[in-house]
Amino acid sequence: MVNIIEDFIPYQGEHCETTAIGNLLQYAGVRLSESMLFGLGQGLGFIYWDSKGMDFPFIGGRVKPDELTANLADRLGLTVNLQETSSVNKAWQNVRSCIERGIPVGLKLDSYYLDYFNNKVHFAGHYAVLYGIDDEYAYMADTSQQGGLAKTSLTGLAAARNAKGPMSSRNRSFTLEPIDGLPPLAPAIRESLTKNAHDYLNPPIRNIGNKGIVKMSAEILKWPSRSSNFEHDLGLTALLMERAGTGGALFRNLYRDFLRECAERLDDPRIEQAHHLFTEIAPLWSSVSALIDHAGRTSDHQDLVQASKLLLEIADKERAAMELLL
Repeated sequence: MVNIIEDFIPYQGEHCETTAIGNLLQYAGVRLSESMLFGLGQGLGFIYWDSKGMDFPFIGGRVKPDELTANLADRLGLTVNLQETSSVNKAWQNVRSCIERGIPVGLKLDSYYLDYFNNKVHFAGHYAVLYGIDDEYAYMADTSQQGGLAKTSLTGLAAARNAKGPMSSRNRSFTLEPIDGLPPLAPAIRESLTKNAHDYLNPPIRNIGNKGIVKMSAEILKWPSRSSNFEHDLGLTALLMERAGTGGALFRNLYRDFLRECAERLDDPRIEQAHHLFTEIAPLWSSVSALIDHAGRTSDHQDLVQASKLLLEIADKERAAMELLL
């Protein structure tokens, strides 16, 4: 049994959820940049997540998994067919029937079980697209970092889909209905800008959005006593912020590029100003992750003091940018 969608061309992307939806859209004949997909999906966010059961805090720079795709579908009038099941066999039937009909399928996975991932870290909020199967392997389209097109064993894929834990779903798969055309982008862009800004500035709890960055500024000074493996914890945190599919600078590079595209399409000085602020903000985030990494390798706590100050500067600039977009 070999079922591979022959005319499938991979979409080049940095971040897994936007790359997955980009692959499905591109196959349906719609091509938008990854930064446009991220922005229309109201993707920018922040979370400082810490709880008693965690070895070390998690820092995230985007909205919750699945929300980005749902937001994008709302903005662009897409029909997303979602399937979830606790049955591994039913989950396999769901995707196999799509591939047999020549329809690529988006999957939510724990990347730990995928053969082509070199960094073996459990992360159940990863997305990739299935575009073919044979008796042994699943043929996948993933981010540029993972090589674009890749393959993994069917047993590994089943384990990745059925994983439990934070951010996991029950064998979630999704496809797009055929697309006749997109609505005008200008109103969709404006709605995405204002909704993303509102959510970022008005978080339900203090460890999310702009308030979350201020919280991290205080909490980062406690990290030396919070960590039992300082070099590992800080090194991994810096890696996840800068290189784990964030597009660099904790997704701020993607949002900066989205704002540039918005400024080109819409004649609005507030968007121009917000774009200018994000061109300053993005390298500050890269500096923070570099300081965290250096602190881990040298145990120099002054790096964390410096990062704490930069986080307050970032919080001020991001609040100003989002207030312009509101």
